[in-house]
Amino acid sequence: MAARGRMPMMQPQVIVLKEGTDTSQGVPQLLSNISACLAVCDTIRTTLGPRGMDKLIVDGQRRVTISNDGATIMKLLEVVQPAARTLVDIARAQDAEVGDGTTSVVLLAGELLKEVREFVEEGVSTQVIVKGFRRAAEMSIARIRELAVSVDRADGAEYRSLLEKCAATSMNSKLIGSQKEFFTQMVVDAVLRLDQEELDENMIGIKKIAGGAMQDSLLVDGVAFKKSFSYAGFEQQPKSLDAPRIVCLNVELELKAEKDNAEVRVDRVSEYQAVVDAEWKIIFDKLDQIVAAGATVVLSRLPIGDLATQYFADRGIFCAGRVTKDDIDRVCEATGCRVQSTTSGLAAAHLGTCERFEERQIGGQRFNLFRGCPQAKTCTIVLRGGAEQFIDEVERSLHDSIMVVRRAVKNQSVVAGGGAIEMELSRYLRDAARQIEGKQQLIVTAVAKALEVIPRQLCENAGFDTTDFITQLRARHAQDPDRFRWHGVDIEAEAVADLFAKFVWEPALVKINAISSAVEAACLILSVDETVSNQQSQDMMAGGQPMPGRGR
Repeated sequence: MAARGRMPMMQPQVIVLKEGTDTSQGVPQLLSNISACLAVCDTIRTTLGPRGMDKLIVDGQRRVTISNDGATIMKLLEVVQPAARTLVDIARAQDAEVGDGTTSVVLLAGELLKEVREFVEEGVSTQVIVKGFRRAAEMSIARIRELAVSVDRADGAEYRSLLEKCAATSMNSKLIGSQKEFFTQMVVDAVLRLDQEELDENMIGIKKIAGGAMQDSLLVDGVAFKKSFSYAGFEQQPKSLDAPRIVCLNVELELKAEKDNAEVRVDRVSEYQAVVDAEWKIIFDKLDQIVAAGATVVLSRLPIGDLATQYFADRGIFCAGRVTKDDIDRVCEATGCRVQSTTSGLAAAHLGTCERFEERQIGGQRFNLFRGCPQAKTCTIVLRGGAEQFIDEVERSLHDSIMVVRRAVKNQSVVAGGGAIEMELSRYLRDAARQIEGKQQLIVTAVAKALEVIPRQLCENAGFDTTDFITQLRARHAQDPDRFRWHGVDIEAEAVADLFAKFVWEPALVKINAISSAVEAACLILSVDETVSNQQSQDMMAGGQPMPGRGR
């Protein structure tokens, strides 16, 4: 009995995961995730800065995109490695939150992982690394807020100058960098025309017209949209009106053909005529109500047929149907009208107005323009250019600049760009790390070294001697932090210079958001020690059914 009691118990094998499931765990999995992230970073590394290169990406539908915008490239890369997709997410978040710094945030996250890779290989707990990362991020963000320079909004000229410099800095690395003086004025004017409390970027419409030069682009103080499909009679409509009365409808003003399956039984021809007359009376009643309300410009989301078009033309009224929802919403916002879903009870109070309406030719297209809107909290940028891909990249560049100026309006604090703030933070963290005991000192020092990736990559992309520039920057920031705090890489002069004095300014929020997002992404990747990939079973029966005993 005693011998029998000492026999080991047979434990049944417990299968938790479906057959065919792939699992990877431990340090090798961590290192694999880090390697995948570094591969993604290497793809967009060369796009950083004024001398960054563009990427030509062809998607599954053979559409060609040429861009150096980090968020656009990351979105088009279709990254499938689960951990590396985190970098795609932070690039999108940076683009949505502040508009600029998308390449920087990906590079910074990758460099953080690269610097601590050695610690992971040596067996340092990832929780120690994560704690050090977060500590360094808090110190960096506090230092940025301490260094940031605020501009008083009361001084109008100085305030506008701040916005223009922030817009110009964001354009330096874009395709429109050569025309930044022209587009800087346009972007700042566009943002200042918005409601300064809401600053809704959707109220800035961007229309693209192929042909012409970039300098032919224009900013419309109001709303502009491409002429919609027109029926016979539109040639007789007025093409310009002063102080028009505008009505926006969600009503169909068109005679519809009878349904194929409709059946109307009549005994006499007069009864059939009564049905036809009723249809005509319904549409004429709608048209009469619009005219009685005093409208001189009629816009509708739904079609306006040839009958209504000719009716309005005879009375000197302009009409346009099938106008998109975005354009209708911006017309309402600018002119003070509201979209009406019926013409019953339509009155002058429901109409909007502006100083002038006109239809004019821009390039090869006709555009409807509403200028001098009394409640103008909206505007439209009409872009011109050569190839379609070129105009698309100009639009992305302007979007980034608009987002940066929006953030500068909300937070009037700026720091110097060109790697200056990163070098100052690197020096600050190195000095602070000397006061920290234990392994945390190594992690904070690793973060300090990782921050140097921005000025280093700027130098590499510009073809400068990276070692020489980084050595000069380290020496100056360490020699006199107060005097040289804004020294960074001056691409134009090919030297180390005070970039704040050269007006290379960026909103402090761009840097704060980039550091916090990069650190959070790095911490997330380091906290994953196992990947479970549930592959669909390949052992399918001929009829497409799974093998017996296996779950779906």
